[in-house]
Amino acid sequence: MKETSARLLRLLSLLQTRRDWSGAELADRLAITPRTVRRDVDRLRDLGYPVDASVGVGGGYRLGAGVEMPPLQLDDEEVLAVALSLQSGAAGSVVGIGEASMRALTKLRQIMPSRLRHRLESLQIDVVSTPPAASAVDAGVLTAIASVCHNHERLRFDYTTHGGAISRREVEPYRLVRSGLRWYLVAWDLGRDDWRSFRVDRMEPKIPTGPRFTPRELPAGGAAEYVSAGVARAYTSTRATVLLHASIEEVAPMVGEQWGSVESSDEGRCVVALSGTSLRSIAHWLRAFDVDFTIVSPPELREECRAIADEQRVVVQRYLEA
Repeated sequence: MKETSARLLRLLSLLQTRRDWSGAELADRLAITPRTVRRDVDRLRDLGYPVDASVGVGGGYRLGAGVEMPPLQLDDEEVLAVALSLQSGAAGSVVGIGEASMRALTKLRQIMPSRLRHRLESLQIDVVSTPPAASAVDAGVLTAIASVCHNHERLRFDYTTHGGAISRREVEPYRLVRSGLRWYLVAWDLGRDDWRSFRVDRMEPKIPTGPRFTPRELPAGGAAEYVSAGVARAYTSTRATVLLHASIEEVAPMVGEQWGSVESSDEGRCVVALSGTSLRSIAHWLRAFDVDFTIVSPPELREECRAIADEQRVVVQRYLEA
């Protein structure tokens, strides 16, 4: 009976996670037969949970509208996932929630069954204390932006660009997206009449917010893909072609496909096409190859390489004089 009750809770949890499930999918997730799934669905209906069923190709089960769910129920894996997320200090990109995370973890431990507390204790980890990331954002700012996204209210804010310029922007905010340790807001920029993504750590929201707006359709692929494409463009905004005086076999393992490509040339040499945020960053990468090279394009890259070489000579000279 205890096993059946636990399985019913698991079934109810699955039905909450997405709109439609086929009988075969539920049977596979619960490690039971489709016939047992049907019996368990009938039991849920007897308990007052409206579970709709459809037959034929594409048929399956879904939780009916207006259902009143029981108090929060988490299975063992879900409890451990929540606890480990709180314990690991994964909030390095958000300032102001560390203490709240520890309070939540303490409360969760108190209501855990002993078997789960034992498993959690065996997974204890230590976290090296580090300052917040340079791109970390305040939890209150994230909450405020999430609120206007949910309420479909216009947002005004001062925005600081990479170069330090500050401008006032007014947008229709849609989604918060996290990429690595950075948070972005995907929004429709009213001043530019186009979609834009903004780094939240460079935003200074203004109040009051509003007025409300009618949501538009997000860019193709959704907010996360839009941010990902923008980040990729930023890291590949500058390009250069260089002839390396080394064989392709020696160089190819050092060239990542995200930022470069390599082709064989004559006399045991190869040509690399490199992308980066700036010519200076590409010049630093060229040093890492540790081989002689000839710059094909752009010619401005030669000046960056000379500047880095001069800086290195100054550092060496200071070291010798120290």
